[in-house]
Amino acid sequence: SKKLFAGGLSWNTNDDSLRRAFEAFGEVLEARVIVDRDTGRSRGFGFVTFAQAEDADRAIAEMDGAELDGRRIRVNEAETESLTAVGLEGVGSDDVRGDGL
Repeated sequence: SKKLFAGGLSWNTNDDSLRRAFEAFGEVLEARVIVDRDTGRSRGFGFVTFAQAEDADRAIAEMDGAELDGRRIRVNEAETESLTAVGLEGVGSDDVRGDGL
């Protein structure tokens, strides 16, 4: 499996709409929008886990910069879910990948 980070999400994007947007590329094991634990409101990013790495790579190529629910989103490979604790919504995709390029 391969987990992707999706950032810049609309406040209206939920787990179901995130899953639907990515299912066109292959089997999605999990799609989760991260919400504020106090308010329940979206934090503007989430994760999508694909069963097959090739499907995830295709989703990155097609969905990074695409529009979802009226917002242009960014999509890249997630390093670890623990990075969500530091508020990745303001970090550039190169920083999220950690490759420094």
